Amino acid sequence: MSWTGFKKGISRAGTTIMQKTGQIERTVDREFVDEETKYKTFEKECQTLQKAAKGYSDAMKAMTGTQGRLADTIDVFYRSPLPHDHHGPLGKMNAIFPVVNEQIGKRNKKLLDYDSARSRMNKLIQKPSDDPTKLPRAQQEHDETKEVFDLLNEQLISELPQLLDLRIPYFDPSFEAMIRMQCKFAEEGYEKLGGVQRYFADQVRDDYAAGQLDAQVEGILQEMRELTICGAS
Repeated sequence: MSWTGFKKGISRAGTTIMQKTGQIERTVDREFVDEETKYKTFEKECQTLQKAAKGYSDAMKAMTGTQGRLADTIDVFYRSPLPHDHHGPLGKMNAIFPVVNEQIGKRNKKLLDYDSARSRMNKLIQKPSDDPTKLPRAQQEHDETKEVFDLLNEQLISELPQLLDLRIPYFDPSFEAMIRMQCKFAEEGYEKLGGVQRYFADQVRDDYAAGQLDAQVEGILQEMRELTICGAS
């Protein structure tokens, strides 16, 4: 950090303390606060969604891995891999937030500079200095800090709602792709598993088609439960 930046940081910290103690008036921009609150909610939801998408991706990979091992055993099963980066748009969206947050932080720092300059100017107006150049300098500093703050503030108030409005057209294709992927996965899995029937004896295949295998499996399972080694200890 440069010496100028260090001094500004100290000055802003002092301004914050003085505002908390009521010595300097704090500017409250309700419109910006409302937009920032909605933006922060959106940021949190996107981060949560990205974590959930990663969990979903890991679960799908684990499941397809198991299915792949079954496919090797029976020489028929699932051969179409799932996309590995179906949650990529979430990562790209979440990468935007640090940039926006940096602008919000910059806006808040410029607001402290503006409040501090306004306080100095008002004090000179209320209690004029013997040096006639102090008030014009304070007025100029006030005007400059206000101009910088207003520019950033108006930009954020204008663009934060636009960012939130763009979330729907941005995410819709991703959710649609995920749903289509799930449908394709289910359809292909059902089709490939259906091929296992060729390994069944004719009677077993007929029982499978008639839905009788569940009852047979349950009967055998009950016999297993009745074995001493499977019984309750």
